[in-house]
Amino acid sequence: MLENVKIVLVNTTHPGNIGATARAMKTMGLERLVLVSPKRFPSAECTARAAGADDILDRARVFSNLEEAVADCGLVFGTSARTRSIAWPEVTPETAAAQITDQTGAGAAILFGRESSGLSNEELDICQAMIRIPTNEDFPSLNIASAAQIICYEISKQFLAREETVTAGNNPETPASAEQMEHLYEHLRQTLIDIDYLDPEKPRRLMRRLKRLFNRAGLDSNEYNILRGILTAVRNAVGK
Repeated sequence: MLENVKIVLVNTTHPGNIGATARAMKTMGLERLVLVSPKRFPSAECTARAAGADDILDRARVFSNLEEAVADCGLVFGTSARTRSIAWPEVTPETAAAQITDQTGAGAAILFGRESSGLSNEELDICQAMIRIPTNEDFPSLNIASAAQIICYEISKQFLAREETVTAGNNPETPASAEQMEHLYEHLRQTLIDIDYLDPEKPRRLMRRLKRLFNRAGLDSNEYNILRGILTAVRNAVGK
């Protein structure tokens, strides 16, 4: 089950942070490292900081954009230490790990942003929730590898506990993937335009708020198909 969890580093500046994150992952049994437009990779500094986790670096996948990197994931969490103008649903590392272990179908991804500015609001739009690690209010910043170590530990702990208690016959619904959710949002946006509810010239923050709503709900594949069917019926009814 741990093989379904991706650790995704977005636009990482310092290669040493990539290596240190690989080391943190390996100590907790996670293997899938994904890099989105890293500044320097591979590099000697990256390998040195990995301290023996070379296999994690060798298997790391590099993408040019975040959407492709998480397209096959049914559960996506962002990480952040700063507040935003529109509040995202927030969870602790322990709660996020429990949600990841509860779903066994599509994969899960944990996103870590740039060293200087973290994840953008547009990148957080992809996430169902934001993980905030409880820290000293006067000094809340953690480096990427330290944050990854904490979250990887919680995931590993939850998986080990779940292996001891899981029973045969549990078949939870497969969560809708990130790629499916993007299709849903585009379908929803166009439908809202068709019924004159959304003005594409003055969209304000409507779609962002709707994304938060559906991401918070955590749709499964059946629910996703139902909503796509409803939107199609609405568009047909208005002659689109």
